[in-house]
Amino acid sequence: MKEGREMSKIILTGDRPTGKLHLGHYVGSLKRRVELQNSGEFDEIYIMIADAQALTDNADNPEKVRQNIIEVALDYLSVGLNPDKCTLFIQSQISELCELSFYYMDLVTVSRLQRNPTVKAEIQLRNFETSIPVGFFTYPISQAADITAFKATHVPVGEDQEPMIEQTREIVRKFNFIYSDVLVEPNIMLPDNEACKRLPGTDGKAKMSKSLGNCIYLSDSAEEVKTKVMSMYTDPDHIKVSDPGKLEGNTVFTYLDAFVKDDSFSKYLPEYENLDALKAHYQAGGLGDVKVKRFLNAILEEELEPIRARRKEYEKDIPAVYEVLKKGSEKARSVAAATLSDVKSAMKINYFEDSELIREQAERFRQAAE
Repeated sequence: MKEGREMSKIILTGDRPTGKLHLGHYVGSLKRRVELQNSGEFDEIYIMIADAQALTDNADNPEKVRQNIIEVALDYLSVGLNPDKCTLFIQSQISELCELSFYYMDLVTVSRLQRNPTVKAEIQLRNFETSIPVGFFTYPISQAADITAFKATHVPVGEDQEPMIEQTREIVRKFNFIYSDVLVEPNIMLPDNEACKRLPGTDGKAKMSKSLGNCIYLSDSAEEVKTKVMSMYTDPDHIKVSDPGKLEGNTVFTYLDAFVKDDSFSKYLPEYENLDALKAHYQAGGLGDVKVKRFLNAILEEELEPIRARRKEYEKDIPAVYEVLKKGSEKARSVAAATLSDVKSAMKINYFEDSELIREQAERFRQAAE
């Protein structure tokens, strides 16, 4: 969009419904979404359950996606996303997104998609190699359609999505250059806390993933969370309490970096002034992993207990949750339809609304007949 034009501040973000949401989702984007929702800084916030995208690598198991839509919706509501302040919707109910994707495909080369680091990493993770579904391969294009359909100015996501947002920006720039200045170039919003950008799995692996079984879910019971925390990967060489411990690659301390608050120590570990003091003691030796894990568990429980309680309340009225999604999807579709109309007008393929085109053609044939 041209500079100087009055522009609304709009957020678009979302998640694939392939399972319940976990702590990686929470610190990477969910918690930030609630803060942004309550900040009053944004005119519109759209949060999408990306079921169509989930089907790109679950086409043979649509029931998995179908069942998890409600799980993701419950997680959204339980962390504090408010349907009165943001629009929760289901991707597949917005058919305009497919049409936008179709037009954007003409603006992106195969080699550009192949260079996308997120696509490359996901292909490797899923062992697709040469058998990658076309829908999955073109995910950066469909994501561009999702973002631009709502003219989103800001997209709060994890660090791994940065190449995707850049792809969207490229599509916007190319479309606006070729046709007309109708699409909005989005800005990425990364978590402020470095540890929140990509929370590792409990086993120390780089990514928290359901398939790897290394997740702490927002809906886990207190006992399940405790069990997972107590079995977390730490420093394998820290065998005795007296041994000096390493922080690098130590998952427990990475989680503490992400979750510790100013009052965490006064509440649960008053013998330490702050996290730096705890880290220094661990590195010097004399501090056992069990004590640190108990501290982490107390912090996580403080964060997760209210979420768990809200989820139980929403679970009592599932039809009402579907109604929230239905109303949100209806609103989202009307917005996407308006953008699609702008796009088709810019591409001059809105033949029946283009009265000037019809007049010109009529005049051309009239003159030819004379």
